[in-house]
Amino acid sequence: MLTTTSTRPLTPGDLDEALAVLGREPVANAFVTARVRASGLDPWRLGGEMWGWYSGGRLTSLCYAGANLVPVCAGPEAVAAFAERARRQGRRCSSIVGPATATAALWRHLEPHWGPARAVRAHQPLMVAEVPSAAVAPDPGVRRVRKDELESVLPACVAMFTEEVGVSPLAGDGGLVYQARVAELVGSGRAFARFEDGRVVFKAEIGAVTAEACQIQGVWVAPERRGERLSVPGMAAVLRFALAEFAPVASLYVNDFNTAARAAYRRVGFREVGAFMSVLF
Repeated sequence: MLTTTSTRPLTPGDLDEALAVLGREPVANAFVTARVRASGLDPWRLGGEMWGWYSGGRLTSLCYAGANLVPVCAGPEAVAAFAERARRQGRRCSSIVGPATATAALWRHLEPHWGPARAVRAHQPLMVAEVPSAAVAPDPGVRRVRKDELESVLPACVAMFTEEVGVSPLAGDGGLVYQARVAELVGSGRAFARFEDGRVVFKAEIGAVTAEACQIQGVWVAPERRGERLSVPGMAAVLRFALAEFAPVASLYVNDFNTAARAAYRRVGFREVGAFMSVLF
């Protein structure tokens, strides 16, 4: 047993302890929890390492180090230790993302070595809903995307990602990893859209799912259709699918400057409970 404060990569034998840490904040940790429950702690299956911070021999904090660097239940000492390990390893991630306080502290340690970032989203409200608003009727045209519609929904997914992140997901490997992820969401019944004349005019996905919470992502309205009030009834429909079929709590996080989206989410039943932060490279 580790008896002093220290950090190390976790192994499959640490799974129960890691899940106990993740379970302390089930909504904020939904993304990492879903990955760990699906893949365990083997780095090859998980798509990255899970670092653990021990205090007094107890595992108290985690950091997922894969395509994203994600602090989990991490206080100042744990953040400093994770930052030092990340600095020594060198940047392998495309973003740092997680609860705002821990992520901001992690970035303060790493910015002198990894900066400048391409973009920093310092305050992204975390919103949750357990009950859909009765005041908004869901759009009956929003439905689950069928597997044979993958080619129809993919351009909308690419457009959303490019608009949100600032780079195309098709860069680098030609989009193989991104297309596989979209195919996984469609194949598992977690992609929803409104089609008109074969084109997607509204879409969203349920990206992470655990027994406690699910996370809605990729909300997008076709640019030429914005202002036509598609997003509110569309989100109302997706929220109902999320709560009825996937988890008792639905969550999402949104850029603080996107006031229209935040208002739309509040109208369908979401409320703000915290904040995330994203650092994009």
